[in-house]
Amino acid sequence: MKALATSPAARGLEDDAAVLPLGSETLVLTHDTMVEGVHTLDGQDPADVAWKLVAVNLSDLAAKGAEPLGLLVSHMLGDDDHRFIEGLRAVCTEYCVPLLGGDTVRSEGTRAWGCTAIGRATHVPVPSRSGARAGDAVYLSGLIGQALLGFEALRDGTGGDESAYCRPRPQLELGHALAPSVTAMMDVSDGLLIDASRIARASGVTLHLDSDAIASMAPEGRLEEAMRWGDDYVLLASGPEGLEAYHPVTRIGTVLARGDEPLLLDGSPPEGKLGYTH
Repeated sequence: MKALATSPAARGLEDDAAVLPLGSETLVLTHDTMVEGVHTLDGQDPADVAWKLVAVNLSDLAAKGAEPLGLLVSHMLGDDDHRFIEGLRAVCTEYCVPLLGGDTVRSEGTRAWGCTAIGRATHVPVPSRSGARAGDAVYLSGLIGQALLGFEALRDGTGGDESAYCRPRPQLELGHALAPSVTAMMDVSDGLLIDASRIARASGVTLHLDSDAIASMAPEGRLEEAMRWGDDYVLLASGPEGLEAYHPVTRIGTVLARGDEPLLLDGSPPEGKLGYTH
């Protein structure tokens, strides 16, 4: 598809969203699809599916510092459509974002859902993955591994807190606040390590991460899994020293000039799978 995406607005399909100048405004557009049994558990409450479908798209807008303007949602009909509508109403109300349209279809087999989120940039240039510079600090805006714990609680029926997995909360206000200061930013959807490597590759630098700093943001004893599991939808950013004094972020590393590896963890390339790949 990259060969077809020749418009500068597509950013080479290497970013979280398309960025389209339009008159005096800049639009930010993103689309995600969720598939039953891949992005959800079989039999999961459709209200939670609807919430997550919208939330992950809003999280992409957050990573651009964008203000949501509206949503287009596609839904595969089933026996529990009222629950999907209830979840959709809840998330749209929570984040004050209107449903503008979409599509419904009926088919046999595995269900799938899609959402396009339309936003307005609040700061130009709009943050990308490609702006990190040697000497920047690396920041994380929240806990990782909480979605992993929520998934396990839902899968195993333990009664534990499932909310981080079922109903993630996009950091729209924080993304807006960070946008003027960061040099690169994205949300952590596929795992901290793999998403950090994506910023490094896009920016032509090496990100050096500190596991002790990250451990303070992860469940005790689950650091290795938490860095690779994803679905956390917190923000990962590079920027000048001292951002933690003004924003609720934690410094977890440093940006270096590009070396032999795009990503280092405590001085060495991390071993094994870095995160989720499609």
